[in-house]
Amino acid sequence: MKTLNALLGAVAALSLFAASANAQTYPERSITMVVPFSAGGPTDTVARLVAESMSKDLGQQIIVENVGGAGGTLGAGRVAQADPDGYTVLLHHIGMATSATLYRKLAYDTLNAFEYVGLVTEVPMTIVARKDLEPADLKGLVEYAKANKDTITVANAGIGAASHLCGMMFMSAIETPLTTVPYKGTGPAMTDLLGGQVDIMCDQTTNTTKQIQGGTIKAYGVTSPERLKVFPDLPTTTEGGLPGLQVGIWHGVYTPKGTPADVTERLSKSLQVALKDPNVVARFGELGTVPSSDADATPAALKAKLEGEIARWKPVIEAAGQYAD
Repeated sequence: MKTLNALLGAVAALSLFAASANAQTYPERSITMVVPFSAGGPTDTVARLVAESMSKDLGQQIIVENVGGAGGTLGAGRVAQADPDGYTVLLHHIGMATSATLYRKLAYDTLNAFEYVGLVTEVPMTIVARKDLEPADLKGLVEYAKANKDTITVANAGIGAASHLCGMMFMSAIETPLTTVPYKGTGPAMTDLLGGQVDIMCDQTTNTTKQIQGGTIKAYGVTSPERLKVFPDLPTTTEGGLPGLQVGIWHGVYTPKGTPADVTERLSKSLQVALKDPNVVARFGELGTVPSSDADATPAALKAKLEGEIARWKPVIEAAGQYAD
């Protein structure tokens, strides 16, 4: 028995030593960052900025791979099944929380299939419309939507997309169901908004800033508590009479469950370095957002955020009755 116990102890010590050694040399090769949406979209933009800066800090390239489909659940599922060695990570947005209720069947357990690295940023949403829509302000838009509820259309980038979630929040805030038009991505939805084929969309500043500044779409409000530096003349939804419509699309980084704590911590520290990179700060500012603080770019902060957001969105989604199989 003593011999067996000694052997087991030696094996455990060897395992700890191996894990520690791996963490000290990590990373030894390139890392894949899965983005569960198409290239060129707002989440992809955030991911590529962060990946470039983290690559410099880690000394190994982070390769962004777009695995779109099913509202981000395909990409998340792929990471959940990946080897927990720190060489496959996931950058996902608020859909990580809402998919837990939106989808009746998921290939993974949202709260238990991942380790947490940290929060990246929280992007405000903008309520925008085709440039020739009649109302002049948000109050007028609400009145117009209620009066034309059977004909007005609200575009989104698909079930589970940020624009879909914000659209649900908008309809909940004005207590009026509207006709939603889902697209296969942000690009096609914005194209039809620009062309006047749909009336309204609620999407991230990372996707709407250039169009608003160029005057190709009409902006009615921003969903942040305060006005944005990039749009000082654009009122908040609270100023426009919808105090309940405050929503930001937060992004976080995850690894598969079982990834060594030291590796996750190394990624978290690298994320914190990246979020202080002057280029990242400047580019985020141009897109109407700011990087997360060191306190938020941590495993504990991301875990708490995900748990809280699942609880927050569950009643909103259930009330809307918009589920996906």
